Amino acid sequence: MSKKIAVILSGCGVFDGSEIYESVITLLCLDKAGAKVQCFAPDIQQMHVVNHFTGDVVENESRNVLAEAARLVRGDIKDLAQAKMIDFDAVIIPGGFGAAKNLCDFAVKGSALLLNEELKRFVQAMHQAKKPVGAMCIAPAMVGKLFGEGVRFTIGDDKPTAEAIEATGAIHEVCSVNDICIDDKNLLVTTPAYMLANNISAAAVGVEKLVQAVLAMIKT
Repeated sequence: MSKKIAVILSGCGVFDGSEIYESVITLLCLDKAGAKVQCFAPDIQQMHVVNHFTGDVVENESRNVLAEAARLVRGDIKDLAQAKMIDFDAVIIPGGFGAAKNLCDFAVKGSALLLNEELKRFVQAMHQAKKPVGAMCIAPAMVGKLFGEGVRFTIGDDKPTAEAIEATGAIHEVCSVNDICIDDKNLLVTTPAYMLANNISAAAVGVEKLVQAVLAMIKT
């Protein structure tokens, strides 16, 4: 029977949504592994809209996270409010600033971040059911709030960002772009991806390892 994986997206585009390469590599690896995938995103407005050509925030423009994330997956996506723990074996969260702006507000509040309530409900339900979770790039900023004191994670070697996340109770491990951090106790796998990657090939190595590790953790 195919393993069922939920992938949580946060928009479309590295500066205000999901990192596109990380998302596509994740979906490709899952498809190659024969997993059954359902993507989700919260039906909320983005924190802001960024012009990805200039890098500037676009004033007086608003976009919906779910509608934007749908661009990434040819429309095959559901509202995160519909995600149920019982339906899935694992969950993976790609990075991009949307993870720190739309799934939570780490980009603004740092260690005082608040989580999107639907994300918190679903991921904590998966964790409590002892189902594995994968998070990459800046998405591990949420793990202290999701898993509690002592959870181990990596975002690479960005010390100031790592320290802000550690202030939530998590423990950072320095990690190269082509490696992963595995917290066996919490069934959590993290990788730096574009926190360190200079190109898509470099990001792909860690993302592929993360997907493989998450799938291997699933109890059959």
